[in-house]
Amino acid sequence: MPNIKWTKIFLGVDDLQASTLSWQSIGKQGSVNFNALAEVLTFHSAPLEQELEITGPMAAKLFVASSTSDMDLFLTLQAHSPDGREVDFEGTLDPRTPLSQGWLRASHRKLDRQKSLPYRPYLAHDEQEPLEPAKAYELDIDVLPTHIILPKGFTLALQNAGKDFERSAQHTQGELSWAAQGARGSGPFSHTSPNDRPTDIFGGTTTIFLGGETGSYILLPIISR
Repeated sequence: MPNIKWTKIFLGVDDLQASTLSWQSIGKQGSVNFNALAEVLTFHSAPLEQELEITGPMAAKLFVASSTSDMDLFLTLQAHSPDGREVDFEGTLDPRTPLSQGWLRASHRKLDRQKSLPYRPYLAHDEQEPLEPAKAYELDIDVLPTHIILPKGFTLALQNAGKDFERSAQHTQGELSWAAQGARGSGPFSHTSPNDRPTDIFGGTTTIFLGGETGSYILLPIISR
């Protein structure tokens, strides 16, 4: 689409060590850690200064390390109104689907270079490449396409976790609790098998590197007007 302005929004931390999303590249290098199976790390943007349209495919480039030989990354892109309410959607598999999501198992990070595009990483899936603990790796993560026009004052958030996205608060409609029925934002298909995700491999500490040459970001299709 000729009117797409591909725009990077960078992961960072501010002076108070709060996790942020910045429209400007970050010069100072740093890192943040989280427990892959017990914690969720969320980066928040400042309120939008003007209306913003996001339409098309997206991709995240994260520079990461794990304390173990592999890791799963679950990314969830969210939008919030000025009063803090999440903008969600009636999805095919979940009544409260977030703006977008992306997933990657780090040992399957190898790209098919001929088929990949900056906004569409194409995984080769022809070999498994275990991680060297504590070593930094560059991961390209496909994030599902979306279309939304966000008004001025709304904010974006990017959740990073080593487990399925799940809202902490129950959403109720009358006496019906969607969360009680298993509809937590990721649909009914969970990634909890101990055979596929043994804790000693996928329950380590994940590090995300920020700023400089290892600045992690998500690439957004901004529609120019």
